[in-house]
Amino acid sequence: MAAVRTSSEIGFNRVAIVAVLLVTIIFLAPIYWIASTAFKPRNLATTIPPTVVFQPEISPFVKLFTKRSQLRSPPTPEEYAAAPWWERVVFDGGEKIVRDGKGQVQWSGYPSRFLNSLIIAITSTVLAVGMGTFTAYGFSRFKVKGEADLLFFILSTRMLPPVVVAIPMFLMYRAVGLNDTHVGLIILYTAFNLSFSVWLMKGFMDEIPKEYEEAALVDGYTRMEAFFKIVLPEAATGIAATAVFCFITAWNEYAFALIMTNRRAQTAPPFIPSQVGSGLPDWTVIAAGTFLFLLPVAIFTFLLRNHLLRGMSFGAIRK
Repeated sequence: MAAVRTSSEIGFNRVAIVAVLLVTIIFLAPIYWIASTAFKPRNLATTIPPTVVFQPEISPFVKLFTKRSQLRSPPTPEEYAAAPWWERVVFDGGEKIVRDGKGQVQWSGYPSRFLNSLIIAITSTVLAVGMGTFTAYGFSRFKVKGEADLLFFILSTRMLPPVVVAIPMFLMYRAVGLNDTHVGLIILYTAFNLSFSVWLMKGFMDEIPKEYEEAALVDGYTRMEAFFKIVLPEAATGIAATAVFCFITAWNEYAFALIMTNRRAQTAPPFIPSQVGSGLPDWTVIAAGTFLFLLPVAIFTFLLRNHLLRGMSFGAIRK
């Protein structure tokens, strides 16, 4: 009987391993496809059947960071030899880098959009997690009249998709002068993530025993000192997990960024699809921008992976 049970367990484990590998491949396939396309020559990006083995090149990244135009005539051997290596890879694709009257390279708008994404996502995440932590602590530790109704009202701000409220928000922002500003998007993303932050952090706060704070208060700590010295260290896992989700939401947001911004505060998500070459879309440039855009959130999630894994079970929402 024991041998039969062992065999069945081994068979189940093998099936589970195969299932996990299959799901992993399905989820990682699009990431591999974007990453490989970012290093492909333009003529191999849309081949049928797809090209899997190829000589990688960085011309898509050069094109991503510079402005280009179609070559009307091939460069002379002298011009080709005098050009820097990163300009020669653009020549090889039938394009040239645009320069101003002083001969300075004209850079594309991707670096500024990428920087806008970093500023807006990081600032809104810090604000949403900070305010959400304080709010969740208040709901968890004190008796609030109409607590259930207030929590439901907070959650109701996430019930409508962003595209539904984007037009009214655009009209209001235009009236107060917040359209196409960093502050405007930071306020919007903070408000959008705050409800999620409150609900998730309340689950973490409820898991922290109140006796810890009571013991600190007996020892002479003030309520604020007990919060910062006792509660916050215990809630570090929940704060990290909440920050990951808020950062991902703000980093990937598309609808608000598309409608509420135009140039100054535009983030990378609405800018990347606009990167087309002369004539047909240059999918290698779009893939390069997407690949670079994936890196910050991947690095941030990787650094907090241990907190994120523990936080999924530690701060379960019970409402």
